Amino acid sequence: MKQSIGTDLAIEIVKDGLSHRDVITEKIDSLGREEKDDAFYIVDLADVVLKHKKWVQLLPRVEPFYAMKCNNDPAVLKLLAGLGLGFDCASKGEIQTILGLGVSPKKIVYANPCKQASHIKYASQHDVAMTTFDNEMELHKIKKLYPDAQLILRIRTDDSKSLCQLGIKFGAPLKQCRHLLKVAQDLGLNVVGVSFHVGSGCFDASAYATAVIAARSVFNLAVQFGFNCTLLDIGGGFPGDPNAAITFEEICTTINPLLEEHFPPSSGVRIIAEPGRYYSSSSFTLAVNVYSRREVQSSSVLAEDVTAPENNGNQGFMYYVNDGVYGSFNCLIFDHATVEAIPVKESSGQPLYQTSIWGPTCDSMDCITKNMMLPKVEVGEWLFFKYMGAYTQSAASTFNGFKKPTKFYLCTEELW
Repeated sequence: MKQSIGTDLAIEIVKDGLSHRDVITEKIDSLGREEKDDAFYIVDLADVVLKHKKWVQLLPRVEPFYAMKCNNDPAVLKLLAGLGLGFDCASKGEIQTILGLGVSPKKIVYANPCKQASHIKYASQHDVAMTTFDNEMELHKIKKLYPDAQLILRIRTDDSKSLCQLGIKFGAPLKQCRHLLKVAQDLGLNVVGVSFHVGSGCFDASAYATAVIAARSVFNLAVQFGFNCTLLDIGGGFPGDPNAAITFEEICTTINPLLEEHFPPSSGVRIIAEPGRYYSSSSFTLAVNVYSRREVQSSSVLAEDVTAPENNGNQGFMYYVNDGVYGSFNCLIFDHATVEAIPVKESSGQPLYQTSIWGPTCDSMDCITKNMMLPKVEVGEWLFFKYMGAYTQSAASTFNGFKKPTKFYLCTEELW
């Protein structure tokens, strides 16, 4: 059964308990793609709903503002808006998209500390007041273009315990905060809060501890300049799949006592966060078609700096599939992701061979993995990759004329 959620979006309601392999096998020969061997996503919207339920249960004081740069899929955005989430936007285009869904401008944080002038004007015209800053020039720009903005001072914290470190580009060092608050005071601007980001893909919950304590010190400092800060933005970094180095539960166990100690409910401070991969990572599964194969000596599969493991003799395979690093697998480069290829055809008990997997473009850097062990896969068969919802399709290109994968949206009967 299918249900419509827009003019061009349809959700298929499926039975509970279906595996990824079951759903992909069903979709391989289905309609909805230009060619039956085109790559496609299975998007499990029930997974998004369950993630939100967990968030509300484990971080009840923290309002999630979804970081749409992570995955800007229209069905996901519409679902999250319906669940009442706010949104972290970084540009005029992202703000336009969210306002177009009917989201209140009060549910948007313009979380880009260095903004284009015309984008600030657009935010002002549409009452998107909450925005971050981390340098003096941004304050002068905002004074000129949006003097009534509600400013959030983004501080630099230790992000060395994350996959993607953002402090090299954004965040004011603590020693500069006094000066920035004085400039804001002199300009008659309104600083309403403090934000930080421990880095995307954080793998040590203690990073949040040091950041919350640092934010408290800046709150105290702001009082000296007449600012009554009422907003704390604890950023992102929350894991989105079970293979992450730490669990969401571990982070919550660290954060909640710190918030109670430094920002108790009696303080009146509103606490928000900017989760991205937490909501989207595990809801997307990518299926790709093996359209070519080369049989090689196992040593030929690998890059020169990779040591060959013991395998099934000297036989190895190079597989060519119809999505790669210029498409969904850009996450390997920009997000430092690791992925695992799984044959759609059941292969338990089959011998394993040294394997490399390559994307479809004419660029030799279009390599998904240089060294993994897989059973022999025939041309025309399929591989799938779980946890492909974070920083994948949102940054994908159509380089060399290769299309982005089609998406099939699913939800279980129980949650529909």
